[in-house]
Amino acid sequence: MELTHIDKEGKAVMVDITDKSATARVAVAGAFMRMKPETLQLILDNKVKKGDVFASARIAGIMAAKRTPDLIPMCHPIPITSAVVELEPVLPDGVAITATVKTSYATGVEMEALTAVSVAALTVYDMCKSVDRGMTIKEIKLLKKSGGKSGEFTRGE
Repeated sequence: MELTHIDKEGKAVMVDITDKSATARVAVAGAFMRMKPETLQLILDNKVKKGDVFASARIAGIMAAKRTPDLIPMCHPIPITSAVVELEPVLPDGVAITATVKTSYATGVEMEALTAVSVAALTVYDMCKSVDRGMTIKEIKLLKKSGGKSGEFTRGE
């Protein structure tokens, strides 16, 4: 398998997408958090002192998707046309996070979706760490993607 971010001399390069066609592209990523049941209940009751945890995490995830090329070397700045971050409680002690990112461009949005769920999860941690430092962020992964030369991908689990 050829590495696309390395040139013939082994130096890091940004992939040249000049000749690629713009196509509709979608990526969905997920993450899962475990916490004390009491912590999840505080979130659901909106009693976390820092504010509405899920609303803040949604906004943070969307902002992160938009700033991905500032965080991940060699990522192209992509005109994102949609970014949706969802947080769902999983009783008694979990939160499932998904991000769906869309564009019509010459390269995909997998990194943007993965960055969105990562930062959303980190935001939940930050807002709740005063009551639960033992929270864990797990299973950050690409769930599916469509568009582009490589076509469709759906995680089979």
